[in-house]
Amino acid sequence: MTPAIHDAGPMIVVEGLSKRYGAFTAVDRVSFTVEPGTVTGLLGPNGAGKSTTMRMMVGLTPPTTGASTILGVPYSQLNNPGRSVGVLLDASAQHSGRNGREVLKLGAIVMGLPDSRIDEMLTLVGLGEVEAKRRIGNYSLGMRQRLGIAHALLGDPKVLILDEPANGLDPAGIRWMRGLLRGFAERGGTVLLSSHLIHEIEVIADELVVIGRGKIVAQGSKKSMLTDAGTMVRSLDDDALAAALTDAGLTFSASN
Repeated sequence: MTPAIHDAGPMIVVEGLSKRYGAFTAVDRVSFTVEPGTVTGLLGPNGAGKSTTMRMMVGLTPPTTGASTILGVPYSQLNNPGRSVGVLLDASAQHSGRNGREVLKLGAIVMGLPDSRIDEMLTLVGLGEVEAKRRIGNYSLGMRQRLGIAHALLGDPKVLILDEPANGLDPAGIRWMRGLLRGFAERGGTVLLSSHLIHEIEVIADELVVIGRGKIVAQGSKKSMLTDAGTMVRSLDDDALAAALTDAGLTFSASN
C-alpha cells in the first residue's frame, strides 16, 4: 500500500493562508510545507486555527487570503481526489444511520474501487464484521476514528491529512495509529496530522508546526525543537520583558 514517492519537492505547500470572520481572524498568514516521506504535526491548543487551516487546504472553507497546493495543485483540481489525498477532519460527522461497511462502500463507488478494498480497510483498522454491520450512531468515538482512518486510506492515497486522529482512541489504539502512520510515511507517503497534545505527536512526527491564536509561532524538526534548551516567549513590550528577565537573573537572547 502506497508506493514509494520520489518527488523532489514538497507534497503540501501552504502559503499565507488567512481566514477572517468579520473582525475576528481565525487564521493569520499561515505558511509551511510538508515533505514526502515525513510526518508533520500541526500542534496547538483548541481554537488555535488548526482545523480551519486544514479545512481551507481541502476546499471546505474558502480562505480570505493565501493559497495551498497538494501534489502541486489546489485540492479542487485533483482528479478523483480520494485516490491522491486521504482526509479525516471530523470522525463524528459520519452519517449515524449508515453502518461502517456502507460508509466505505459509498467511498469505494465514488473512487472506482473494488469491494475487496473495503474488507482490506476494515481488517486494517480492526473493525470486525459485527462492528462493520453496526450503525454508526451506536459507535464509540474510537470506533468512528478507526472508520474515518479506513475511509482516508481507502483510495491508497499518497497524502494523509488528519485532524486530531487520536481523539477517542484508548492507549492501545493510539499506539496502533502511530505505527500505521509511521509505516505509511516510511513507504513514501506524506502525513499531516493535528493535535493539541504534544505527547501524542512527538513520538511519531518528524517535523512540527506550532500554531497559536491563528499564527505560526514555531516550526522545524522535532529534534531541534524538543532538544533546544529554554523557552520562547512573545511580549507586547520587549524592553519591559528584558528588564524583568534581567532583574530575575535569567539569561536570554532576543530574536526578530
